[in-house]
Amino acid sequence: MEENIIIPLLLTLGAGLATGIGSAIAFIAKRTNKKLLSFSLGLSGGVMIYVSFVELFQQANNTLSTEWGAQAGGIWTVASFFTGILLIGIIDRMVPSMENPHEAHCIEEIEKRPQSTKLMRTGIMTALVIGIHNFPEGIATFTSAMDDPALGIAIAIAIAIHNIPEGIAVSIPVYYATGSRRKAFLMSLGSGLAEPIGALAAWLLLMPLMTPTLMGCILAGVAGIMVFISIDELLPAAREYGEAHTSIYGVVVGMAVMAISLLWL
Repeated sequence: MEENIIIPLLLTLGAGLATGIGSAIAFIAKRTNKKLLSFSLGLSGGVMIYVSFVELFQQANNTLSTEWGAQAGGIWTVASFFTGILLIGIIDRMVPSMENPHEAHCIEEIEKRPQSTKLMRTGIMTALVIGIHNFPEGIATFTSAMDDPALGIAIAIAIAIHNIPEGIAVSIPVYYATGSRRKAFLMSLGSGLAEPIGALAAWLLLMPLMTPTLMGCILAGVAGIMVFISIDELLPAAREYGEAHTSIYGVVVGMAVMAISLLWL
């Protein structure tokens, strides 16, 4: 069993630590590539939406229908899907609206704003909020990878892409407050550690109790979580960079890539 969790854990860790990539980009790049960020966020959303409805939801429905029959299995699937949405929605409501980490941030902000210790609270709150958001994302990546490693890779990549702007969101206010790129980078990197922690929680708490019914419910719940993240976070953030059409192109490309991948793998 221990050998089977290595790849899911590594995928979850890699997706979470992508916040550090965002922080590094903020300090290394000279300007924000808004088209690339918008396209990447759209692509990530397209991957998540397609995988959720075409793969995870259907797989959950098949598993639960086998266990409980077509009608009861369908009810379990739909209930679990909306439970996932409710869970991530409650977590999202915990985010202070003035410190929402999903607001678009640009690299150029580093040069425009002076250092201010008052902004340290914003940086810490942003890191904390992102950590709270990333916890269920870690469960989603881990459980998906446990069920299907190829699917887990796709989800990990999509979540990693969406974590890059979050890394920028953490590092900019911390840098304003401290003037230290190192502190900003480490705090940004640390905010992503909630994802492997979520994976470990899933392994320790859920895996010992795993049954086909529980796995089906988890997969449907993960689908709900990812649909909510895509609609509430990724797509609005992609449009905030001022590249509305580019973000939609990213969504379509993300769906197409996942469609081809699922057909061939």
